[in-house]
Amino acid sequence: MGLKNKDGESVFRDLALFQDYHGMPAFKNELVEYMAKIRGNKVKFDPNNLVLAAGATSANETLIFCLADPEAYERAQKLNLKVKGVLITNPSNPLGTTMTKDELQSLITFAIDKDIHLISDEVFSGTVFDSPCFISIMEAAMDSNLKRNTDVLSRIHIVYSLSKDLGLPGFRVGMIYSNNQTVVSAATKMSSFGLVSSQTQYLLSYMLANKKFTSNYMKRNQKRLKKRKEMLVSGLKKSGINCLKSNAGLFCWVDMRHLLCSNSFEAETDLWKKILCEVGLNISPGSSFHCSQPGWFRVCFANMNQSTLQMALRRIKDFVERSSFNYQQNMGSLSRKLISNWVRKLSSADREEQER
Repeated sequence: MGLKNKDGESVFRDLALFQDYHGMPAFKNELVEYMAKIRGNKVKFDPNNLVLAAGATSANETLIFCLADPEAYERAQKLNLKVKGVLITNPSNPLGTTMTKDELQSLITFAIDKDIHLISDEVFSGTVFDSPCFISIMEAAMDSNLKRNTDVLSRIHIVYSLSKDLGLPGFRVGMIYSNNQTVVSAATKMSSFGLVSSQTQYLLSYMLANKKFTSNYMKRNQKRLKKRKEMLVSGLKKSGINCLKSNAGLFCWVDMRHLLCSNSFEAETDLWKKILCEVGLNISPGSSFHCSQPGWFRVCFANMNQSTLQMALRRIKDFVERSSFNYQQNMGSLSRKLISNWVRKLSSADREEQER
């Protein structure tokens, strides 16, 4: 493609100059179409309600700045102020699961009743590879009963990114979608602190305009994710490790509670360090996701090729077998020690009985 338009004329000069902070219209138009396609075209998005940001992290920060008060948590504790909003991730990170329509509508009803905002981070929406299908918060809000409240859509906001769905984390392309024009206006002004480059927008607008490519990519990507996830789950099961059933994302929520030396987060950290240093794998401990139960880990399967994943599974299997062997040895040693102490006590008791 190069830096030329459809007529073969160079666009380098135009791209090198200042662009509209609102973002290139061509890119935003393609982006809302792509977002709708991922969601099964069940909802439509208005490009005028879209605010670009340098990744989903930047988008979340901008949105929070627009909705929350400074030092809100501390003030809420001291002055008994109410919470301003609820933030969810759907599909879930780290669980790799999707929320049902009933669950989403319950959250919307809660937000309406409490007069607060609801933010749905949907950066993994294009990674759903198995049933149930993904339901966007906007689709759930279209319910006739909820739409009777004219204020409902102004309190719902979406954060999205191309990092996960298109495998482009280095491009730093995130966005905020909101029907609240006050939020859109404020976020647009703040977006000047984290703009998406003109060259990136130009390139991606051409890529997203190729509907055949994006359609084939989505199907192939979801097929590969499902195959890779099944490979990980099957391999871990052979090592005696189970995973939470999932249908989306680039990772699995893995249960390693039986490998902990004690039921504590200190033991979880020790296990993580062992896997990192002895096995050579960097997995994420559940405590980093505020999991209430120690021993759960997030294991990514999409950031490596098949041979690397096979090697990782072999390493985990060897580690589990070594850990099991050491555990049995320690238990055997402890058992022999307990029996030996019991025999000595019994012998001593017999001698005392005979002496009497």
